Amino acid sequence: MRTYHVAIAGATGAVGTEFLRLLETREFPLASLRLLASERSVGRTLYFRGRPYSVELLTKDSFNGIDIAFFSAGGSRTKEFAPAAAQAGALVVDNSSAYRMDPKVPLVVPEINPEDIVSHNGIIANPNCSTIIMLMALEPLRRLAPVRRVVVSTYQAASGAGAQAMQELIDQTNDMLKDRPVIPHVFPYPIAFNLFSHNTKIDDSGYNEEERKMIYESRKILHEPNLKISATCVRVPVLRAHSESINVEFEEGKRPSLEAIRKALSEFPGVTVVDDREKNYFPMPLDASGQDNVLVGRLRNDLSNDDAVDLFVSGDQILKGAALNGIQIAERWMRFVMVHG
Repeated sequence: MRTYHVAIAGATGAVGTEFLRLLETREFPLASLRLLASERSVGRTLYFRGRPYSVELLTKDSFNGIDIAFFSAGGSRTKEFAPAAAQAGALVVDNSSAYRMDPKVPLVVPEINPEDIVSHNGIIANPNCSTIIMLMALEPLRRLAPVRRVVVSTYQAASGAGAQAMQELIDQTNDMLKDRPVIPHVFPYPIAFNLFSHNTKIDDSGYNEEERKMIYESRKILHEPNLKISATCVRVPVLRAHSESINVEFEEGKRPSLEAIRKALSEFPGVTVVDDREKNYFPMPLDASGQDNVLVGRLRNDLSNDDAVDLFVSGDQILKGAALNGIQIAERWMRFVMVHG
């Protein structure tokens, strides 16, 4: 079996450390490993397969001899360093939004559009976490019947803003329980015992950046530039795993039966159906945290629209919403290389 020289840019962040863990648990065929980060993390020691690895400074010269570079270093640093990595011959799998909407860069969820991987020019983009989690539930339905419109509301965990945001939720919860003042640092407003509109920039349309990502990224991944999507994205006081309420409208008269939908979801790779009406047990972020699969349930016909269904999903933002999807992209690329050379 061929082995690969791998680098992780942003190795000490929440997604970077998950990349590292997945490389180990999935027995990724490594020839060597290079951990890269900013100056403040240089010299830190991380362990992989029982061995210590020292974190090195991320520079444009960091990728000589590297085959695959996983980037989770933020959009600006990706734009600064990813082209150098690609020029050095590495396949860049980038978790930021830097190249997602670049028409020359594939935007990939391997269960949905793996064929797009082959058209890369050195960089493949990992979609937004909320986009991935929604599409894992939507794609099996699209394969049953044409979808006309999607309306989604998200319940996004602190993990989407990184390790510091998760710690802020813990700290603020402790402060509130002990009647101490709550002072936000990572988020613009208190996150403990609160929720607020997703903290990204709102444009003239009234949609924030996260909502626009879900709309435009989904259209690109699905190759449906005119698909109607409306999104409302909200931060909630959950540590890890995003949830979403999704209404899917099919073309007139084409709505599949709930039995067909349940079967399609249960057979789709990366999805677990959690839909126990008797016990009122459905997808929850606590259950989704640490799971590779996206949980889908609360399946029901929309009583207000004969062509629509409703469902509820939960997925681990750091896993399928980020690091796991990136690792799966690399694994698909390796299989392609193995077959086609």
